[in-house]
Amino acid sequence: MVASENALKGEAAVRPRARRAVLAMPEYHPPLAGRDALRLDFNENTLAASPKVIARLRQVTAEGLTKYPEREGVERIAAAHFGLQGSQVLLTNGVDEAIHLVCAAFLEEDDEALICTPTFFMYEVSVRMMTQRLLRVQADASLEFPYKRFLQGIMPRTKLIMVASPNNPTGAVVGREQLLAICAAAPQAVLMVDEAYYHFHGETVLGDVGRVPNLMVARTFSKAYGLANLRIGMLAGAAELMKYVRKVSSPYNVNGVALDCLPAALADDAYVQWYGAQVNTGRVRMMEGLRSLGVDFFPSHANFVLMKIGPKHKELVTAMRARGVLLRDRSTDPGCDGYVRITVGVEEHVTRGLAALRESLAEIGWEKQQVSEASESSRSVSESEREWE
Repeated sequence: MVASENALKGEAAVRPRARRAVLAMPEYHPPLAGRDALRLDFNENTLAASPKVIARLRQVTAEGLTKYPEREGVERIAAAHFGLQGSQVLLTNGVDEAIHLVCAAFLEEDDEALICTPTFFMYEVSVRMMTQRLLRVQADASLEFPYKRFLQGIMPRTKLIMVASPNNPTGAVVGREQLLAICAAAPQAVLMVDEAYYHFHGETVLGDVGRVPNLMVARTFSKAYGLANLRIGMLAGAAELMKYVRKVSSPYNVNGVALDCLPAALADDAYVQWYGAQVNTGRVRMMEGLRSLGVDFFPSHANFVLMKIGPKHKELVTAMRARGVLLRDRSTDPGCDGYVRITVGVEEHVTRGLAALRESLAEIGWEKQQVSEASESSRSVSESEREWE
């Protein structure tokens, strides 16, 4: 009996352990609890999906839910919609999965990956699942894309480069010619351009897919299309690249309801254009409103605006929540201390957001001078160091 107990204790001391990369990688914990309010925090469509999508949802049958999803036919529809070939397109479980699959397909443990910070945090999560060699080129206090320094960060061992345009959380853009120049400077690497916010800006490199052999483009249907809850995105690239990404993808990675609804969403161009116009008009209103309140902000090309609040950033988020409006505190992003992001939606939601913002700033006793003093201490952010964590 004693021997058995000792054996069990010995077994308990030897337990499964995750890979070193998994132990070292960062975790993403989205603050999703209690979002029954005006959602100006996660850059979602703040209104609804297309009426054609709602009508298609009502046609989903009980039997349809029992079948495994078939992705290929919908991929051909999506490819045709965007002027691509079926072999150049893979539908994914949101852009998050697209990022993960690209890292899994192209990164060895000793390879290097390159990003510009601040940017979408999931790039780092997925890269560091595969390799610890992640190079971050930090934007300066202007938060503009540091193109020249970014080019200098490309090394022979760089095998994956990820750039968001427009970028999250800044709303900054990288021009097509610059993106193509990055591809040319790193022929040994894949450049994945994340165009999640394309519909609020309009410039794309999707037309260069296939012509540029190391270019891939990710798109989401969570923003302008309003399908965030269905989790569907798209990855496009040369057929040779996509062959490897398909190899690491699950055959049933996108659920059948999302696949049923995507053709309806794609068919309603008028709705997507209307929503994009609402956001672009609202973004101008939002930036003008912030200017009138004395709040500094980054000129955005997406469906959000990053504003500089300073030391009272947490107080503002709390005050806005009390008024039924959610914001996203971005102060933990590199170089974004004191910054808060507000999503731009339809006209009514912009009006409500600005009204709540005006009241909340007054309530917390916010003054622009506080921001100026705080920002001086954050100007020493490193701009181009090679740093392995």
